[in-house]
Amino acid sequence: MFESESKNRVAKLVAGDIALSSEPCRALKKWREKFEIDQTTLAEALEISPSVISDYESGRRKSPGVAMIRKIIKALLEVDEKEGRQVTETLAYRFGARLPPDIVLGMRELVDPLSGKELCEAVEGKAIANENLLNQKLLGYTVVNGPKAIIELSSNDFMGLYGLSTERALVFTRVTRGRSPLVAIKVRGITPGAIILHGKIKEPDELGLKIAEDLRVPLIISQVPTVEKLLEGLQNLAE
Repeated sequence: MFESESKNRVAKLVAGDIALSSEPCRALKKWREKFEIDQTTLAEALEISPSVISDYESGRRKSPGVAMIRKIIKALLEVDEKEGRQVTETLAYRFGARLPPDIVLGMRELVDPLSGKELCEAVEGKAIANENLLNQKLLGYTVVNGPKAIIELSSNDFMGLYGLSTERALVFTRVTRGRSPLVAIKVRGITPGAIILHGKIKEPDELGLKIAEDLRVPLIISQVPTVEKLLEGLQNLAE
């Protein structure tokens, strides 16, 4: 049961990342390489010529549609399964595939890195700590239900929020004070590239600010009215 669920979760995340990318050809190549599968092996699994894969990845051929993306992702997973599922299991762990969808609300790996400033603008954010570090590049983002993530996730589960890189923004929704997310990050001992708080925050929590300053991580308060708008802004930014 777990194998099926983790496999489906990875498939959806990878396929969504390719489909939503502004450069799906580059995204396709990125994921093939992460699965450590060469063009010939992938082509054999799809029963097509290796030149077709090469043309997709180089942009010489029109970007694959949804149906073709699904076939490619299925082939990547099947090839990996024959080789022991090592990449799938690693991605499942890093993508938080063991975590229920009511905790992980959104997750993306970016083909092209974005600055903290760009991310801040996308979420209508205001930096309240370490604004001078917003020029650092971010390679992805993860959006979580803040209270559920803090209360329900073990330390190992929390690691799954970082995806393929810690150089990402962790976005905590439904936040009221802003202390708990910073305490959780400090306790886990792994600092993301940026922290975004979204919710009914009237005044920044002093302890949260102090932790952010000690960790030297940009702390941003998003002023987007709803979680749906927050996710939409992040998705548009990554396109």
